[in-house]
Amino acid sequence: MAQYGKKEYWDERYTKDPDAFDWYQRYPALKEILGDLVQVSHKILNVGCGNSRLSEDMYEDGYHSIENVDISSIVIKGMQEKHADKPGMAFRQMNVLDMKEFSDGQFDTVIDKGTMDSILCGQDSTRNVQTMLKEIFRVLKPSGQYVCVTYGQPSYRMTYLQRPELGWKVDIKTVQKQTMAVSANIQADEKDNVHYIYVCTKTAEGEHKIPMDSENSPTEEVVA
Repeated sequence: MAQYGKKEYWDERYTKDPDAFDWYQRYPALKEILGDLVQVSHKILNVGCGNSRLSEDMYEDGYHSIENVDISSIVIKGMQEKHADKPGMAFRQMNVLDMKEFSDGQFDTVIDKGTMDSILCGQDSTRNVQTMLKEIFRVLKPSGQYVCVTYGQPSYRMTYLQRPELGWKVDIKTVQKQTMAVSANIQADEKDNVHYIYVCTKTAEGEHKIPMDSENSPTEEVVA
């Protein structure tokens, strides 16, 4: 199994294949859903951006305040060079498990297209996903939204997203799979013909910490 949770894997991948690639879905398939959630004035954070066209397409559609982070310094350097002409579009090498460069409540929207799934393919996946969600929750403004695009069915993903410490209000949407978008090596459940979009709204009741050693932590998911 590919080591999707490791920086070294992504550095090697982007060195060998620098061409743009979108996991799961491209922007046109997500545009209607995102348009109902995200205003052009919003401050947006795209986690695990890779070399996806998502932010580029959103920028062309009027969203001009987009921070993009990825664990791979290789892909970030390439994206910085490619999009140097776009004021308000920034790319930073950063681990989503530790986003201390961002302040509490900095963003209106956080978009995750396949990043949670990648972390679930790595070691210590349950703990790392909890840490990632803690950081995403922290950097969101009150009533801000975390939009997670994933192949993961609700029976798996809701165990991570509906932890009481987070205080999310979670809505679930679906979008039809695109044949080309599923060709990356993270395998989806073949009986599903949709990707899931979890819209997690930060409520006033949520707390800013997640216990890392809870006996009720969700079972670690193994993805073949």
